[in-house]
Amino acid sequence: MPAAPDHAMPAPRAARRDEDGARERLLLAGLRLFAEQGYAKTSIRQIGLAANVNVASVSYYFGSKAGLYRAVFWGAPGPLSTPGAAPDAAQDAANFSLPLLFERMLEPLKSGAQARLWIKLHRREMIEPTGLWQQKINQGMQPMHAALVASLCERLGIDQPDDEVQALATLIVGPAVHLLVNCEVVDVLAPQLLQGPEAVDRWCERLLANAESLIRAERSRRRRTDAALSSSVRHSSSGARRSPAAGPSRATTTRSSQRTPGRKA
Repeated sequence: MPAAPDHAMPAPRAARRDEDGARERLLLAGLRLFAEQGYAKTSIRQIGLAANVNVASVSYYFGSKAGLYRAVFWGAPGPLSTPGAAPDAAQDAANFSLPLLFERMLEPLKSGAQARLWIKLHRREMIEPTGLWQQKINQGMQPMHAALVASLCERLGIDQPDDEVQALATLIVGPAVHLLVNCEVVDVLAPQLLQGPEAVDRWCERLLANAESLIRAERSRRRRTDAALSSSVRHSSSGARRSPAAGPSRATTTRSSQRTPGRKA
C-alpha cells in the first residue's frame, strides 16, 4: 500500500501568494502525475521538474507531498484556492436540493481535460487507496446520500426510509456517477454530449427530469401497494364476519344428510 496522506498527517499550510504561478503549476503537474502514476510512484522531484519550479516549492505551498496530494484530490480540477480542504458536505446537506446535487456532481466535467485527469485520479484512489477515498465516502458521499434519502422520505410521505427508498436514491444518482466515471467512454461514443459547460448543464436538466420521473413512479407504486393491502384487509375482515353464520348451516346440512338414509330404511 502507498503511504497514506490521510487526516493523521500534517495538514498543508495555508495558501500563500502565488505571484509567478508556481503553486498553480504544482497543482496541475501533481494532478497529471498522481493520476497517471499514483501517489507512491510519484516523487517530489518529478513534480518539481514537471511544474518547472524548485522542489522546495512543494513544501512552501503545501507542506509536503501528502499535502499536495490532498489539495489535488479534494480540490476541483480547475484552479484550486483552498489546498487540502474537504468540501463542506454538512452545509451542502443542510441546503440539499436535487438541482444542487447534480450541479455539484457534474461540476468537474466543465473543466475539460483536467476533469478527465481528476476523475482518473479518483479511480486510481479506489484501486490504490491512500486513505482519502474512505474519507471522501465518510465526509462527502454519506452526508449527501443521507440528505437525499431524507428528502425522498419527505416527498413520499413516510417517516423512515426502507430498502425501496435506498434503492431509489441509488437509481437517482447512478446516471450522474456513470457520466463521471465513464466520461472518456462518452467522449468516444458521442463527444458532443460533454463538450463545454453548456453541455454539462443540459445533463443536469436531464438528470433532474429523470429523478422526478423516478420519484413519481415510486409514489404511484406505493399507492397501489397500500390500496392492495387495504383491500386484502377488508376481504379478510369480511370473511371473518361471515364465518360464524356459515358454520351452523354446514352442520345442519350434515345432520340432515345423515338422517335421510334412516328415513328411507
